[in-house]
Amino acid sequence: MTTKPTRRAAPPASPPPAAAPAPDSDPLFNQSLEKGLAVLRAFDDAHRTMTLAELAERTDMSKGSAQRTVHTLQVLGYIGKHPQTRRFQLLPRTIELGFNYLAGNALIKSAHPYLSQLANASGETASVTEPVGAEMVYVAQLMTSKFIPVLTPVGMRIPMYCTSSGRAWLSSLPDDQVLALLQMAPRPARTPSTLTDIKPIMARIAECRRVGYATNAEELFLGDMGIGAPILNRQGDALGAVHLSPPTSRWTMEDARKKLAPMVIECARAIASAIAH
Repeated sequence: MTTKPTRRAAPPASPPPAAAPAPDSDPLFNQSLEKGLAVLRAFDDAHRTMTLAELAERTDMSKGSAQRTVHTLQVLGYIGKHPQTRRFQLLPRTIELGFNYLAGNALIKSAHPYLSQLANASGETASVTEPVGAEMVYVAQLMTSKFIPVLTPVGMRIPMYCTSSGRAWLSSLPDDQVLALLQMAPRPARTPSTLTDIKPIMARIAECRRVGYATNAEELFLGDMGIGAPILNRQGDALGAVHLSPPTSRWTMEDARKKLAPMVIECARAIASAIAH
């Protein structure tokens, strides 16, 4: 019988990630589409259902604008009302938007067999992430059946500055670009162990360039560590990162570096080679 992985709930959700603002002079920018996407992005684990007033406040729209946007999304089948509470909620059709990207992603297709091998060999959850602004988004994952401190499903976004996958991806960039990305977003202390100052974060990124992998020791979630390596193309540009999530209940960082880091590096190289062919 397969044992389901034990995990704690994800931490409270933050405000919906903001899209890059379009220049006021851009005549092709469609503000109605922007509003529709803002409404869809407003829903998360902490906001599974909302009233129209709550949606308007969360998306910074007037109530009238929010009403028109929500009605359009209702007609198209992306939003509906909860049968008991009559509050607005996302409908299954929204999955199409993300699935179409995942289904056509060459990185995910190439990564899957190697990610499976990594999870089986290590006994830990293996993931692939891609960059979005100053964050990394999970695009593929093979989960362990053992205890894991926190659920990190496909689609979840995590900050670059305090994660192994983010630091691994940043390690492929020149320092001026790394600094720009680190400075563009807040760097709050997610746990007592989180590095928030740029200098020590840059030191971890520089270490990744030397050894081929990056680390995170309970900087994002308590009880959770990370060992990540960049997936580099032939030009040395990072397409994404692969990482393992060993919990502190089973691993010390020293053991993870010795035993897991070589597996992660090899997985990243295998994925890169598969994409190249």
